[in-house]
Amino acid sequence: MLNRFIALKAEEKKKPKERRPFLASECRDLAEADKWRQQIMREIGRKVAEIQNEGLGEHRLRDLNDEINKLIREKSHWERRIVELGGPNYAKHAPKMTDLEGNIVDVPNPSGRGPGYRYFGAAKKLPGVRELFEKPPELRKRRTRYDIYKRIDASYYGYRDEEDGVLARVEGPAEAKMRAEAEEEWQRVEEIRREARRGEKEVVSVGAAAREVLFEEEEDVVEEERREREEKERKDKEREFVVHVPLPDEKEIERMVVERKKMELLSKYASEGLLEEQSEAKDMLNIHR
Repeated sequence: MLNRFIALKAEEKKKPKERRPFLASECRDLAEADKWRQQIMREIGRKVAEIQNEGLGEHRLRDLNDEINKLIREKSHWERRIVELGGPNYAKHAPKMTDLEGNIVDVPNPSGRGPGYRYFGAAKKLPGVRELFEKPPELRKRRTRYDIYKRIDASYYGYRDEEDGVLARVEGPAEAKMRAEAEEEWQRVEEIRREARRGEKEVVSVGAAAREVLFEEEEDVVEEERREREEKERKDKEREFVVHVPLPDEKEIERMVVERKKMELLSKYASEGLLEEQSEAKDMLNIHR
């Protein structure tokens, strides 16, 4: 009883407990303003330590986080009041907000006044909050046609393919092989043409000699045929026998004789193989005569 009585007397002697002003503008003393700021800092520290416990539950964590943000806004009001009263600027050296990885994150306030809403401790891991601290995926910007053509230079069109020497080393053997094949083909065609010209000259020379011999033989044959015809006419007149069978005239007989002699001479001086080669050479050289 005595101890309780002494405690009550001590409480009566104490001054009434002061309450923090609702508005920072009501404070006129710099020391008082700094005292109230320190009080708010202690409350914030105590609540931040409490919000680190993940077992408090989602609702309690959200309430604690709301209280901390409210105290932070109140602290900013007192800091501005301290600056107005001529005190130091605490907001200038205030720590920055960080995410789970320690990166500085600025969550803007939708109202545009003061710092934005912040999350502390276990509240950062609440559903829907973790996404706020994750960086949005970078959207790949679609390149325009101008950006595509801006990077096109002479290398794109192959004008610099031979500068490194790789293309020359690869194409060198193939080019030499193609050149050798083309040269062999050209030599083969030229050899065929020379053989064709040589065969044509031989046939022409044989034909000229055959024509000379044929002309001489034709004169002899014509003379002989004329004598035979005269002899035959003389005998027919002697027999006085009239032949009613149509006989070839003189020009037709001469033509037939000349044709027969020509065939005999050609078969004698020119073989069938030579005649065929002559015909092929004329067809190849496009000679028709």
